[in-house]
Amino acid sequence: MIQEYLNSVDKFIIIGDRVLIKPREMETHTKSGLVLPATVKEKEEIQSGYIIKTGPGYPIPSQDIDEPWKEKSADTKYMGMQAEEGDLAIFLKSRAHEIEFENEKFLIVPHAAILLLIRDNHQLE
Repeated sequence: MIQEYLNSVDKFIIIGDRVLIKPREMETHTKSGLVLPATVKEKEEIQSGYIIKTGPGYPIPSQDIDEPWKEKSADTKYMGMQAEEGDLAIFLKSRAHEIEFENEKFLIVPHAAILLLIRDNHQLE
């Protein structure tokens, strides 16, 4: 499932501590068979979806000591994130930003808004 989206968004560059998520459709029926209207789904505070791409992580300040003989490094260093491509993420819907690309909906979510990750190590194979 994830592979089909990787090709269409492979040119996206996710910035900083954000992730690109393909939202899962919410269930429209309860286990007992009750039909849930769209307004109920819109009021949900959390949502789930599969992580398609991740940013590099949290930028951290340079720890280089300014010495006149040292070469200055312009490379930004990042602290990595726990989220990985293919993970199922449970996140706060209020922090997500929706975009549409090639008639598909995606969400850009900050890493801090993710509440839970479910990782299946064989999912992308």
